[in-house]
Amino acid sequence: MTAISTSWRRVGLAAPTWLVRHAGVLAVLLLIGLFTTARSDVFLTGPNLLNVSQQIAVVAVLAAGLTLLMTAGGIDFSLGAIAAVAHGVTAQLIVAGLSDGLAVVLVLAMGAVIGLANGAMITLFNVTPFVATLASSTALGGTALLIIDGQSVSIGDHLLMIGFGEVLGVIPVLVVIATAVCAAVGALMRWTAFGRNAFAIGGNESAARLSGIPVVRTKLLLYTLGGLLAALGGVMLVARLGAASPGAGGLHLELTVVAAVVIGGTALHGGSGTMVGTVLGVLLLGVVANSLNLLQINPYYQDVALGAVLAVAAIANHLRARRT
Repeated sequence: MTAISTSWRRVGLAAPTWLVRHAGVLAVLLLIGLFTTARSDVFLTGPNLLNVSQQIAVVAVLAAGLTLLMTAGGIDFSLGAIAAVAHGVTAQLIVAGLSDGLAVVLVLAMGAVIGLANGAMITLFNVTPFVATLASSTALGGTALLIIDGQSVSIGDHLLMIGFGEVLGVIPVLVVIATAVCAAVGALMRWTAFGRNAFAIGGNESAARLSGIPVVRTKLLLYTLGGLLAALGGVMLVARLGAASPGAGGLHLELTVVAAVVIGGTALHGGSGTMVGTVLGVLLLGVVANSLNLLQINPYYQDVALGAVLAVAAIANHLRARRT
């Protein structure tokens, strides 16, 4: 990619940094799109593209929080479980008679508290992020099923604006929410001291601490934000489905989220990452899943494809880190 960028500059064309950095993901996305288009008349239709955008909206929201966290060298494997708990609690609060607005606010606060608890385990009790968040994921996964008693809980015509509303008569509100979250997190990473602190911690935590950066406070805020966004994803799930159900609450979604972030070029060891890359990673996984469905390929191959793409992305990240 460096050679391509140099060649463009020689002829007076300055390639955008994000385009050079994510050219590989864009190339794979284009190839899959062309392959699917050649074999399915449905792929490039408006309804299908809108369906893909709605399907990836929740993943994008969770991935936004994880991207910021991973730039600081952290990880959170409980995001899917937090979303699952949030989607069940949202349904139960609405069924209990709370207004939609109050139910959403309480669920977002709950997600933030869970994220803060994860951060506290990691920063105050020195539990490794993998162990702490995996423990949370296991406990929350069971809690999510207990909340709805393993059954579907319908919310009727509540949260219709979030789940089925449209902006300008065509853009789903779910997509607008995901876009706003990704843009806000991207701005936070690029233009704020908080974002710069996250990068500094991921690059060298000891040096960041010696330079006066509040490492513990920053990490606590990062995990809190991740929990809040995961809860927002849970609200979006129940709004889109119109019910909380055991098989659609976000459990095990964290693998897809981690894969999207890693595919987007965020370093597993911290210190680098972009929201543009994460959005491309989310989009790539969404297109792969949609293509497999349209081509009527065994759905079990989706997990195979996800694992393969994640492995390739991890290797690419390692090679990129060795070059820099």
